[in-house]
Amino acid sequence: MPSILVLNAGSSSIKFALYEAVGLAAVCSGEVEGIGHSVRLVLTGAADVGLEGRIGKAPLAGTHDAITAWLLQALPQGYPDIDIVAAGHRVVHGGLAYADPVLVDPTVIAALERLIPLAPNHQPHNLAPIIAISRHWPDMPQVACFDTAFHRTQPRIAQLFALPRHLTEEGILRYGFHGLSYEYISGILPEMAGPRAKGRVIVAHLGHGASLCALKAGRSVATTMGFTALDGLVMGTRCGELDPGVILHLLQEKNMSAAEVADLLNNQSGLLGVSAISDDVRDLEKSTDPRAKEALDLFAYRATRAIGSLAAALGGLDALVFTAGIGAHSATVRETICDRLGWLGISLDQPANARHGPRISIEGSSVEVFAIPTNEEIVIARAARKLALSARATTH
Repeated sequence: MPSILVLNAGSSSIKFALYEAVGLAAVCSGEVEGIGHSVRLVLTGAADVGLEGRIGKAPLAGTHDAITAWLLQALPQGYPDIDIVAAGHRVVHGGLAYADPVLVDPTVIAALERLIPLAPNHQPHNLAPIIAISRHWPDMPQVACFDTAFHRTQPRIAQLFALPRHLTEEGILRYGFHGLSYEYISGILPEMAGPRAKGRVIVAHLGHGASLCALKAGRSVATTMGFTALDGLVMGTRCGELDPGVILHLLQEKNMSAAEVADLLNNQSGLLGVSAISDDVRDLEKSTDPRAKEALDLFAYRATRAIGSLAAALGGLDALVFTAGIGAHSATVRETICDRLGWLGISLDQPANARHGPRISIEGSSVEVFAIPTNEEIVIARAARKLALSARATTH
């Protein structure tokens, strides 16, 4: 059975999902965590009972290269009927050159490596499995799918910083991220929202990384993340929107190095920094510590304020969608944000919100509100099927 392997690599983990190539039915999914220190396999698919016993243990001292190679060899052992014929990858940054998924070749890899300075915490890890497969299985078609690509439909004015023009021409622009998630929601929303889905929509991708995207006719017209994934909303450990003067102050008055500032803003800030307790909303919602409440209040306040800004960019609002780990699963966060958006015509259905939707606004609400889990992996699988399998057919 021809199958497509989808990989999403982070600094210490590789999420994977396996799909049948013909109908894109899910075969299995999971994550290899602890790469570089204590490797373990976590299975997330409902039908994966007994899989670990069939495929064995991941290499304990595994690198991204070793784990990728192990997955490509082990999964067919667990599912003898499958034949992995293509791989699809999430790549955070595609720059201005890539507005669509692309078949990977050495030229593409080189171009994506040049973008590492724009996403140093993501891009090298995203590329590691691509390079590993190119090395070990050079004939396997691979497709790179970009978190920035969905936002290339934005008008130029939405992508500009007020910086000297020569810096803009060098590529210092608002790129936006989480595009694979927004593409999925844009595609599925008509089933739930009908004609409103093609109107003025804001999608709130609220997870450890968080951003908002304004959609008009299903296309991105504005987003909260900018040049990097540090901008915009409060996140798990990232600060979000910040006065540039704070960075100058840290460099000049606190004598911090650029590396120290980068670590502070990326890894020590956000919910973790404000609460001094945890970067996980679930922990903070359980805590009675007032610092936990303040962190959650700030998270919701900044999201509410940004929704108002994007509603202005859209000229109004027809639908609001919550997605990702927090957005799809925290009724408390959704309620706090929606309570502050009554002026937009939002009226929350409390029982529906407690059930996590999908529709969580009352009948007759001027703005319809939804809670919808995202599925970036299926977006990647579709692109891989379209591009990689056509390429495979051409070469056979």
